[in-house]
Order: sequence, then structure tokens, then C-alpha cells
Amino acid sequence: MKTAIEVLELFENIRRAQRAGIYAPHKPLLILLSLARVQHAEARMAEFSAIDAALKQLLAEFGPSSAAKSRHYPFWHLATDGQGAIWSLSGPREILKRPAGSTPSLGELRKHHIKAGFPLEIDTALRHIPGLLQAVASRILDTYFPVTLHADIVAMLGLDLDGAVELRDGATAGFEYTSAARRKRDPGFRDRVLRAYEYRCCVCGFDLRIGHVPAGLEAAHIQWHHVGGPDIEPNGLSLCALHHKLFDLGVFTVEPAEHRIVFSQHAISGGRGMEGDLQFHGRAIYSPQHVGLLPAPEYLAWNTKNVFKTPARLVAPANATPRATH
Repeated sequence: MKTAIEVLELFENIRRAQRAGIYAPHKPLLILLSLARVQHAEARMAEFSAIDAALKQLLAEFGPSSAAKSRHYPFWHLATDGQGAIWSLSGPREILKRPAGSTPSLGELRKHHIKAGFPLEIDTALRHIPGLLQAVASRILDTYFPVTLHADIVAMLGLDLDGAVELRDGATAGFEYTSAARRKRDPGFRDRVLRAYEYRCCVCGFDLRIGHVPAGLEAAHIQWHHVGGPDIEPNGLSLCALHHKLFDLGVFTVEPAEHRIVFSQHAISGGRGMEGDLQFHGRAIYSPQHVGLLPAPEYLAWNTKNVFKTPARLVAPANATPRATH
């Protein structure tokens, strides 16, 4: 059985699919799905067909619009990370002997009953070292996803992350798990963005304060910080907690020309119709204090490509009346 330190280091070193600002959550979501299977005491190896629907749903909910179509890629390619130390494949020899770049199709994975899972040493450690599974899952969430999505991902998987994450390793006394060094955030980002939008949600105008402290108001990164988005005002929006979460789920985005709010066709408002959040579709955001603070086109383009759930609802020209700051 591997030690806690060894397992954590292996998951620290998975090859990221995030290149030049590209958001690709395929491997992280597959790992989280597999951690949930371990926690639920399911078999170590699973056929692709057995987890296909769950992986497809995760990628549809928390990935770019096209992510679910390539869900077989992480199932196959994760086995090349750490020279097979993280992920094991089993199946017919003629399939497994293929070059790493020759990915089987969805149909081939199902037809040949290809199985995959954590190697025995990792699986055993995750099942028997208290807190290790929670530590790995928490680190994956912190590294690859904004905080606004953590609870939803955990709930969809049925993961239980409660319990100590302090890990005592038999080979290294006093080892304590802490998140690895990540790109530092600018602590002044939130205040600058909220001040730019005069401490209100740029979608709905929410501006509640408790005394002098804004309540329920957050600074959202348009291009997510962990995928290279900078801590500057043109990459920020002042949003209430609800609209921050909807923005990170890809429910709406902001188009770059007139800064209109555009909702996804997948966003359905039920019986409320246009009286609910869809009432903001086609309206311009509330303007920041000056044009230099407006969302920059390159960050909006990143969000539309990587987060927004296409296709977009049509925007009628009559709805494009800008909303002034005052």
C-alpha cells in the first residue's frame, strides 16, 4: 500500500489538460467520480459503460458545451500519467497495446468491455488511510474548479468531504496535508471590482449592505483565476452570490460589443417566465465607473468558449438599451 505522501504527490503531478487558458475538466471530473466510487465501496475497476452516463452528465454540467463528446479521452489517457501509476486499464490485449495517441472510440470501449480504475496500491490507500480520499478530492476541486461549483460537484457525486484532512503517515511522522502552492491571488481584486461597479450586482442591481459592509456581493473572474485569468478589473464583474454562481455554471455570459447579458437556451425559468432571472436577458450590464473598467473582449471570449452553455438565446435589438451607472 502506498503512503499518504506518495498518493498525494501522484495526484499533484497529473498532466493538466489546461493549455494556454483552455479549460478541460475531463481528468479532474473522472478522478472525482472514481473517488466517489471508492468512498461508496464499489469495485476498484469499472467498465466504461458503467460510468459513461455519470461522466457524461458531469461534463455536461461543469464543462464546456462540447466536453461530453470527448468523455472517453480521460478514461483512456489518464493511464499515461505517471507512467500508469495513477490509472489502470484492463481489456483485450489488442486494444491495450495501441499507441497512447490511438484513442478507442466510445463504441470500442463499450464493445470490448474496457475497464479502468486506480491501481491496487492507490485504491487500498484511499480506502484505509483516514482523511486521504477527502484530501485528494479537496485538492482536485481547489486546483481545477472555482469555489462556486464545489458544492454542486460534490452533491452530484454524493461525495462526503467531512472529516479530518490531517494525515499521519507511518513513514513520515507528523506529515500534515496542505494544499500545494498555487498561483497567488491579489487580495485587493474583490474591493477594486466592487468599487468599480459601485458596490452592486451589475446584472440585477442588488446592493444590500449591513452597516457599511456589502452583503452577498462578490467579485467574479470572467476568465477563471486557476486557468490564467488575471486579478484586474477588466477580468472582473461585480455579482450577487446568485448571479456569480449562475455565471460560473454557464447560464449566462456578457457579449463584448454592447455588454449585453445573454442567457443560454438551456436556462429554463419554469412558470415564472420572463419575470424571473430571464428578465435580464438582452439588457446591458450596469456600467462601471469608467470605460477602462469594462469587461475586456478577450476575457469575455474565453468565458463564452469555455464556460457558457451554448447555444445562446437570441437577443432582440430593442432589448439592448444600456443601463447607466446612475
